[in-house]
Amino acid sequence: MDKLQEFLLVAPVLLFSMVAHEFAHGYAALKQGDPTAFQLGRLTWNPLKHIDPFFTILLPVITFFTGGFIFGGAKPVPVTPRNYRNYRRGDIIVSLAGIASNLAIAVACVAITAAIGWTARAVPSLATTASLLQRMAMFGVLFNLVLAVFNLLPLPPLDGSHVVKYLLPPAWAIRYQQVGMYGIFILVFMLMTKVGGVVLSFWMTPVIRGYEIVLRSVYDLLVPSPISSLYLQRILGF
Repeated sequence: MDKLQEFLLVAPVLLFSMVAHEFAHGYAALKQGDPTAFQLGRLTWNPLKHIDPFFTILLPVITFFTGGFIFGGAKPVPVTPRNYRNYRRGDIIVSLAGIASNLAIAVACVAITAAIGWTARAVPSLATTASLLQRMAMFGVLFNLVLAVFNLLPLPPLDGSHVVKYLLPPAWAIRYQQVGMYGIFILVFMLMTKVGGVVLSFWMTPVIRGYEIVLRSVYDLLVPSPISSLYLQRILGF
């Protein structure tokens, strides 16, 4: 499978994961009393409403074809925190909703991988299709673990910062949130430089360990294919 074919296979999974993340933010905000996302038409599963030219299109293409991995994000859902019935609780719930959605999708993708494996055993003629679907599902596990852990970075305006700021003294919290003005530039720096890469690699260690555990747990149910076998052997050290 060449690079372009693999990209076309995994891109829909990444897009769905990013849309789910933003939808979860908007839905949680609505439940906390803020209808902003709903009123602006952003509380939808339509991916066109969530596409950001750089983070949703250019960044995934650049990281996949030049960096050996794929990463991106959707256009942030607008929220108005002053509408929350309880500002602090609402801010935390809305911020963590996207992360929770990605973790839920990761778990669902593990279950889907297992279900596909059992189906392929019962109907061997489906092996080729099952192998591709399992590959997409396992990418779904990896993407959603990455999105969840990445968004926990305590860097404004990422989701984790909305929790960290309540752990700081008020004066420090104000200065901390002001970093958000430069957050996008800091993120690009981290993604595109060696120093930033070292920091991100350390932060993403739980993703690698978690993904290895998942791979081992479903290994016996994976439908064999030359590509997936070599890929798994390299990761698991078999």
